[in-house]
Amino acid sequence: MDVGVVFQTDPPARAVVAASVRAEQAGFSHAWTFDSHVLWQEPYVIHATILEATERIVVGPMVTNPATRDTTVTASTFATLAEMHGNRVVCGIGRGDSAVRTLKGQPVTLAGLRESVETIRTLTGGGSVLRGQGEHAASVSFPWVPEGTPPVEVWVAAYGPKALQLTGEVADGFILQLADPTIAAWTITKVREAAEAAGRDPASIRFCVAAPAYVTDGSAAQLAHAREQTRWFGGMVGNHVADIVAKYGGDGAGVPRALSDYIAARQGYDYAQHGRAGNTHADFVPDEIVDRFCVLGPPAAQLERLAELAELGCDQFAVYAQHDAKDSVIDAYGTHVVEAANTL
Repeated sequence: MDVGVVFQTDPPARAVVAASVRAEQAGFSHAWTFDSHVLWQEPYVIHATILEATERIVVGPMVTNPATRDTTVTASTFATLAEMHGNRVVCGIGRGDSAVRTLKGQPVTLAGLRESVETIRTLTGGGSVLRGQGEHAASVSFPWVPEGTPPVEVWVAAYGPKALQLTGEVADGFILQLADPTIAAWTITKVREAAEAAGRDPASIRFCVAAPAYVTDGSAAQLAHAREQTRWFGGMVGNHVADIVAKYGGDGAGVPRALSDYIAARQGYDYAQHGRAGNTHADFVPDEIVDRFCVLGPPAAQLERLAELAELGCDQFAVYAQHDAKDSVIDAYGTHVVEAANTL
């Protein structure tokens, strides 16, 4: 199992670059960033600088969306980074959350997400796509990308049944933003079933679980502190789940109760606190959800959870480093976790 890390692009941008260098030295395989241009700094400028400052780490957004940039612009960005740095970029993408909602917009449709995945992969691989309809239709390609160039991989973030189906049908990878093995098993099964039904090899899809990790000394006091530093994550996930429950219901044809029940006490969400430790809109998240969704505890407990996820087919665990121990969790993983996780 690979181990990646996820950063917010808070200023100064050079600090994000330095943290990525630190992660590479610790053995991490990927450096991901949020992509929400109002709340944080522009990720692709930072990605380019990370690539220049490192030798092997793979970079990408977790996640971008098709709404805030034209998909051909996103494709051009990735094709340029790939031309400069080779197979060291990956495009994580979803329907759109904070980047869209802070502008009072709405996530794109699943049809729009499907088109964006196919467009990015085709254009970065030197192919052409048809944009527009009727007399306004135009064939678009990048003349500077040679035909037959390996396309940039596109990994889709999803929770709901139809988004999971789309992931299995078209994506190179699947991003699940929580580390609960029960929910991971359900989502991975859905993606694999959709891939097989679409005539794809389910084994060809990469599976990435992303969640906060907080390494403790095993004491009750540190566990309590770790929970408070990562409770925001249950609020962020709940914000996604609320949309899904409203559409599908909480069980049966919708999503498992293990994912949906805890949002009953949710009172709304303020994107000004999105992804922040101490988020006041996460007070409804109980300790049990924090423990399930995040990976908290000493190195042995961290590895035990990662082993469970690897057994389910996860290829990567990406550590959300949004808490007061960002540097120490990178160092602790580098010393105690990454090498062992690579053997899972």
